[in-house]
Formats: sequence, C-alpha cells, structure tokens
Amino acid sequence: MHPILVKIGPITIYSYGFFIASAVLLALAITSREAKKRGLNHVLTSELGFYVLVGGFIGARLFYILICWDYFLKHPLEMFMFWKGGLVFLGGAIGGAISSFWFFKRYQQPFWPWADCVAPGIAMGQAVGRMGCLCAGCCYGKPTTVPWAITFTNPKSLAPLYVPLHPTQIYHSLAGLITFIILMLARKKLNTGQMFGLFLVLYAIFRFNIEFFRGDYRGWIGPLSATQVVAFFVFWIGLIILWHRRKSRRGA
Repeated sequence: MHPILVKIGPITIYSYGFFIASAVLLALAITSREAKKRGLNHVLTSELGFYVLVGGFIGARLFYILICWDYFLKHPLEMFMFWKGGLVFLGGAIGGAISSFWFFKRYQQPFWPWADCVAPGIAMGQAVGRMGCLCAGCCYGKPTTVPWAITFTNPKSLAPLYVPLHPTQIYHSLAGLITFIILMLARKKLNTGQMFGLFLVLYAIFRFNIEFFRGDYRGWIGPLSATQVVAFFVFWIGLIILWHRRKSRRGA
C-alpha cells in the first residue's frame, strides 16, 4: 500500500501515524460528546485521553514486543521504531485501562459512566486506526485466493510482497465500525456499565475469529495465538460486567 503518506524534503509523514492520530482525535470527540450527554464533566475528556493514550501506547508496544521477542532480541533498537507499525490493540486496551483507573481515582470520577462514554469512541477509533495498518502493511493476513484478497507491492510495506493476502486490516476496521453501530443502537436499552461490557464482548468475538486469518507472527499458546487467549478472557470479563451491571441505574 502506501506506508508514507507525504514526504517533503526531510519531513516525512507516515500513513500509520496519521491514521492513528486521526483515530485518537475521533475517539476523543465521540467520548466528549457521550460524556456531555450523560451529564459528566466532558472538559476532562482531553486529559483522560492523554492518560489513556500514553498508557495505551506503552501497553500496545510492549505487547507487540513480547509477541515478537525473538526478533527484537536481534534488533533491539527497533523496539522504539513504532512509526513503522507494531502496536497490539489488546495491549493498548490493557494499558489504557490501567491509566484510566488512575485518572478516575485522581479526579474522583464515576468509573462506569465514563467507561460507557469511552467504549464507542474506542470502537470507532479502531475502525479508522486500522487503515493505518493497511497502509503500513502490518497486521497482514494469510495467503488466500478469495476475490477480495489484497496484494502489497510497495517495498517499504511490512507485509509479504506480491502475494494475495486476506485483508485482515479491513476485517478489523469493519469490526470496529459494526461494534460502534451496535453500541449506538443498544445504548438506550443498557444500564450503566453495560455498554462497556458489550463492547468487550463484541471486540473479543471479532478479534478471536479474525485471528484465524492473520498471517503475521502472533505468538502461540497451544493451538491458539496469544491474542486469542487474551480475547477469550476479555470476552468473559465483558459477560461478567453485563451480568453484574444488569440491575444498575442509568448514570449510576
């Protein structure tokens, strides 16, 4: 695809970074809108976004490094070359969750209403951010003969070249978009905290299944990839939240 979006003299704007930045800004805008509708202090959204971004970035990169540990042992300096791709969404979600817990405690904000505000923003952010993966060639799929296969030809792409592959980046993007739509349609029927739980369930289901089409090294735990194992636990956490919050009041 197009790993480099714009190059003007010494200035290079990578497509991956551009779409990730766009995803973050869109997620913050959606979160702020949701917070305002729920009567929360939406002014805090930008600061919350900062903590989630930092924690999410660290978690996403560390998870990727752990998955590809053998490679980074041989190329240690590339651990810091995140602009080339290499962020794992699940790791980012864990890192972002940890930093957000700290944020809510510091500012004495109610966790579940804010979690519901963040969920649709993350879903839509994933839909946009995965386009960066497509441009960079990371998170690529297995070789396939399906008619919608994509073939990378740019030598700077991270994906194998001149081989028809499953467009798993697009699968992930569509999963984020579908998740966002479902959350918006179900919002009025959910109690406080349940939107976040539903988000976890939907994300885990999509992620677990898309993993079967991924062609990049994922790290294996038995017959499943490391990401599938994490997704399995995320699914059950989401179900527990849905069950636990079934009698809560909206806004509580």
